Amino acid sequence: METARLLTLAERQLTQRIATALAAAGSTVDQWRVLGLLADGRGHAMTQVAEHVILAAPTVTKVVDKLVSQGLVYRRVDDADRRRVLIYASAHGKTALRRWDAAVEAERARLEQDAGDDLAQLAEVLSRIVTRLG
Repeated sequence: METARLLTLAERQLTQRIATALAAAGSTVDQWRVLGLLADGRGHAMTQVAEHVILAAPTVTKVVDKLVSQGLVYRRVDDADRRRVLIYASAHGKTALRRWDAAVEAERARLEQDAGDDLAQLAEVLSRIVTRLG
């Protein structure tokens, strides 16, 4: 199906540009997405993180392990269910996320300049499609 191919091409191009901006700021797309979820301060289980970033659990574990080793996130046993471990963004992680968000925002502005109104329209259409198909 041509639509699926075009979506894949657009996603790869957009992600590559964001990845380049994030690499210059010291991050990866996956790290940025994980930390973006965790910055809400509520703590999230690995399954929630994996669903949010659309990655397999083993891959998310590697990303989180790297973020832990950098002091950007930490794990804590869930007070409500001692069998569960929740992941939180550290203060250092929230600072890093602000830097990473700024890099992504600058790239988003360049993308909008290059793509014009089409990018915003695409986001609206994709949002409706995801809602209808989900």
